[in-house]
Amino acid sequence: MLSAPEKVLFLVLAGISLWYAYLGFRRVVLVVGRGSRELHYPRWDALPRRIGAALAATLSQSRVFRDRPLVSALHAVVFYGFLFYLLVNVVDVVRGLVPPGFYAGVEPGLLGGGFRLGADLISVLVLVSVTFFVVRRFVVRDRRLEPGARAVQHEAVLAGAVRRDSLVVAAFIFGHVGFRLLGEGFYLAHAGYADPWQPTASAIAGIVAAGPGRLLGWHVGWWGALGLILVFLPYFPRSKHLHLFAAPAKFALERRTAAGALVPLGALEPLDFEDESAERYGASMLEHLRVPQLLDAYACIQCQRCSNVCPAHVTGKALSPAALEINKRFELTLSAAAVAAGEASGRPLLEFAISPEAVWACTTCGACMEICPVGCEQMIDIVDIRRDLVLTQGEFPQQLHNAFRGMERNGNPWGLAPDGRMDWAAELGFAVPTVADEPDFEVLFWVGCAGSFDPSAQATTRAMARLLSRAGVRYAVFGKRERCTGDPARRAGNEYLYYQLASENVLLLNEALVTHSVDARARKLVVTACPHCFNALRNDYPQLGGDYHVVHHSQFLAALQREGRLEPLSLRDPVTYHDPCYLGRHNGEYDAPRRLLASTAGGLREMPRSRADGFCCGAGGAQVWKEEEAGDARVADVRLAEARSTGAGVVATGCPFCKVMLSTAIGADDGSVRVEDLAQLLDEGSSVAPAHGSA
Repeated sequence: MLSAPEKVLFLVLAGISLWYAYLGFRRVVLVVGRGSRELHYPRWDALPRRIGAALAATLSQSRVFRDRPLVSALHAVVFYGFLFYLLVNVVDVVRGLVPPGFYAGVEPGLLGGGFRLGADLISVLVLVSVTFFVVRRFVVRDRRLEPGARAVQHEAVLAGAVRRDSLVVAAFIFGHVGFRLLGEGFYLAHAGYADPWQPTASAIAGIVAAGPGRLLGWHVGWWGALGLILVFLPYFPRSKHLHLFAAPAKFALERRTAAGALVPLGALEPLDFEDESAERYGASMLEHLRVPQLLDAYACIQCQRCSNVCPAHVTGKALSPAALEINKRFELTLSAAAVAAGEASGRPLLEFAISPEAVWACTTCGACMEICPVGCEQMIDIVDIRRDLVLTQGEFPQQLHNAFRGMERNGNPWGLAPDGRMDWAAELGFAVPTVADEPDFEVLFWVGCAGSFDPSAQATTRAMARLLSRAGVRYAVFGKRERCTGDPARRAGNEYLYYQLASENVLLLNEALVTHSVDARARKLVVTACPHCFNALRNDYPQLGGDYHVVHHSQFLAALQREGRLEPLSLRDPVTYHDPCYLGRHNGEYDAPRRLLASTAGGLREMPRSRADGFCCGAGGAQVWKEEEAGDARVADVRLAEARSTGAGVVATGCPFCKVMLSTAIGADDGSVRVEDLAQLLDEGSSVAPAHGSA
């Protein structure tokens, strides 16, 4: 239907557009390829299954629908419209370049009618959806899309690059779809009939009315729709629209390890910290980040969902996980030529991506990674930057000096003498067996540093000892031989200190626990009341050769209840449960604690944010050992307010640090609410059940 000169012009312009688009995509691939390949865990294994999972996640849009149902639905409309328009554009190119006789038999049939109906309806839905997004960003100015007053923003962002890019993408989609719809309307007006398969185009035809010059309108629509594609294609690799391809690639390459397992510094083995030739640890420049971390910057859709759930950001601090990814993206665009050529990117991450204040505000709760629709790993970036600050530059908050020194010298962040690790047992009235005294134990109770030294956590430890004895469990503790798992050091970036502590513990645990059985059920069990110890022992230690059967005390106590060895909890007050991040989000355990609380007479009342959406207490990522960064509120205060909103008289939790943070937030309270560990509540609120042998 195009004239011969038009066909030649289109083919020439298409060739130019595709060439420049190729150069743009090639540059992106080269830039991402500059990332470190120290992955430690496989990203390329089981590739067919990974590709299948990536396609399923992309096509289902399941991760998008985790939040904001209306916005997610409209985004899905645009996405599915994009997919359908791939076919629409091919058909339109054929209609323009190929004589009608080649496809005349297809259009009148049911297949052709269904295609035209789909194109017509999807066009309208896409236009409505894009209009919504434009109004939301540029008219209503949804505050959820803002990066926060204290967050670092790239100079391109400050100059309006995000808004400009959003406007360009929206204008392209609106223009492309709009021109195509108008072109169809003019074609029907030229043909002089209404097409029941194209209600919108038929309505347009009725408005413009039939006439001899209506075919010109189709030409304008055709060139407007497909010409915009030719103009947009070279810009595509520089726009946020690139996430349409980067996100599926990210899904395919995502790590398939427990969320709580941090990426080691080494590639396949832990780094040799005695190697004086090592120039750096962690990441200070863009090219120091791993390949998937650079891919994150292109996969990010700039929706700000990660920042909306980040406890530091929500409480007005300088950290914005979304700003981190967006800043990375614009710096990669700025320095793409140099990075792609193998040169240095030019500026340290702390100069454009994130501030030191924001780096140290992260609680490593993992909420940003949980909510991200495209699987970005913002928390991993922050930990890698901390590693560089601590190990390479020696710059970290003053308050962490004491914690690091205490772990290094005395094996605990408090710096207290190891001889005091069993002081908690003095008030029990019975002897607590140690591994040295009872080598034939079946359950190792890992007490942890908090459970050994913190007065509040000691109450939980004593409750656990009473419950284990009451249930007839043959258990033992390491006592004075136990040392910090190294979790606070690792999450604070001190991988060297973590490696020292963890290596010693692995030797100790292997000596006491490892059997010759390959059956995990036959292995000795490790139980701990601290989710941070639980996560380290379960997810971090296998990287050092320590593979153990580890359970959280809520899981173990729930199992004892199920076996009839402990009676159900009896509590008259209504109770709400706070999900510890390192038990819930990082390890997926939400049900065991709730099973323990299910029998309370007052009932279990859920907070507004619970389970995978649970809000952090503010202690993780070594925050409990330092002062909280400046903001509008303290994280624990916000969480306590949510607990109060339920009307519950008791806040139950399964973490010693959550208990401390929430109890401290109460302060000089009138006693209307109290914070207790699950073990304490079970110990205080259940009757003695007869022992039934060993666990």
